[in-house]
Amino acid sequence: QAGKTVIVARPTGRHRVDFRNFCERIAKSTTFNAQEVAAVLNLASETARDIVANGDIVEFGDMGTLTPSFKSKAVETVEQFRAQQHIEKPVIKFLASAKYFTLNDVTYEQVAPKEKKEKKGKKEKKKAEGTEPSGPVTEG
Repeated sequence: QAGKTVIVARPTGRHRVDFRNFCERIAKSTTFNAQEVAAVLNLASETARDIVANGDIVEFGDMGTLTPSFKSKAVETVEQFRAQQHIEKPVIKFLASAKYFTLNDVTYEQVAPKEKKEKKGKKEKKKAEGTEPSGPVTEG
């Protein structure tokens, strides 16, 4: 389809639910208040981080698995390898559960495409993409 103009759909990101409101929604279905829900969620994420930082894997419920990862510099022999010197950039990798993150029960609605504006810098563009509905997009 080189040279042709095509229309493709993309998610509009209609609303963003902040952490406080997320905790309030959970609290409505439990005996906990929103502050207690927030405390438990924060403690769960901090604890999982500590466990993974120790080199272990955490199964994080239905969402997926947290595993440790890092980059390593190459050396020619085992004798040359020094963990403190050659291992760098440790991170936590999240392997999302396909079952949990596959959305089968969604519906779609068409929205009017937003009008094109002047091109913005990368930072401004990212900020705008996260807050404004977009609808169908013309590519090509």
